[in-house]
Amino acid sequence: MKNNLWHILRKELRELFRDKKSLAMMLIIPIFIPLLIIGMSALFEMQMNKNIEEYNKIGITYEMTEEEKALAEEMKIKWVQGTEEELKQKYEQEEINLYITKQDKHYTIYSNASENSTYAKELVETYLNTYKQYLQQQYLQENQMDPNELFDRITIEEEVEEKDNFFVNYIKNYGFLFIIMAITVSATYPSTDTTAGEKERGTLETLLTFPIRSKDIILGKFLGVSISSIITGMISLILSAISLVIAQNKFTIYEGINIMYNPESLVFAVVVILAYSFFISGLCIAIASTSKTFKEAQSALTPLTFISFFPGMVAFMVDISTTPLLSIVPFLNFTMIFTDITNGKIDFVNIVLMLVSTVVYIAIVLTLIMKQYKSENILFSK
Repeated sequence: MKNNLWHILRKELRELFRDKKSLAMMLIIPIFIPLLIIGMSALFEMQMNKNIEEYNKIGITYEMTEEEKALAEEMKIKWVQGTEEELKQKYEQEEINLYITKQDKHYTIYSNASENSTYAKELVETYLNTYKQYLQQQYLQENQMDPNELFDRITIEEEVEEKDNFFVNYIKNYGFLFIIMAITVSATYPSTDTTAGEKERGTLETLLTFPIRSKDIILGKFLGVSISSIITGMISLILSAISLVIAQNKFTIYEGINIMYNPESLVFAVVVILAYSFFISGLCIAIASTSKTFKEAQSALTPLTFISFFPGMVAFMVDISTTPLLSIVPFLNFTMIFTDITNGKIDFVNIVLMLVSTVVYIAIVLTLIMKQYKSENILFSK
């Protein structure tokens, strides 16, 4: 039995490494991980270090006081004076980033949701709040009251816990989502070729005539596809770690922050990648085995790419916490466990539940496939 299993596995690996498309899926797709991490880091850097000249053109409908002019100049605000109609027209023509109207002591800011307008709104709000504080202090001094005694009734001290910031969590978690997607894509082609592809070429019928148990055939094919998926996952993780090193040295948004995976996180990340690789390989073989042709199997497997990515993305966006129940939910559990690990939350109960449930799912899938291969219907499935 062991010899038969080894022969099948060796055959699958030989075909896998000879096939250029399989190699492309396995080795080239992980290259997109560094592009994602470096690209998103560059985007965050650009947003954080946006040139004020791009959003500091502010329209006003009123006469500014000398104090307002001095404060605006200090904050590098370039003001344009005019009527509300004139400023509205300039704003629509993008000559100014937003405009302000004033009636007595009431200011109204007119803006939209565009990027420059949003930055300009934050700038103007800071400017108006600063001017408001100046007027409050001036009023108190005129009435012989100490502003410090009035405003400094309490003192506030911030002690920020040293941990990954929003950008780091975003980069790491979305990077891992793409690792999951890369593993899925890597598993789809070899699983399609070794099932529907062999059926279409007629080689599966020949293989089934050999004195080899269907169990050995299925396990050999399953391990072959799993090895392809694991190679993709490991390459992706290595490239992800290298990209994080490059990003930390290149971008100022990561200054003073250690964005690298710690050794413990890397170990558990490998565990999650191994578990997911075995799970998705079995699932891909099960789906592809029901198809008659290579093209039909590819169509059937295409939704898996989105299914592998979407649940984890939703969980990250809405900040869902991992629970024992969610730890056994396929696809969702892998991403949530990894997110916890990168945030320093290692819950062994959830990890064990993820591993045990994955083993159960794989066993169920392989059992169903073996039943298919014991029947001649596998050659004539419709």
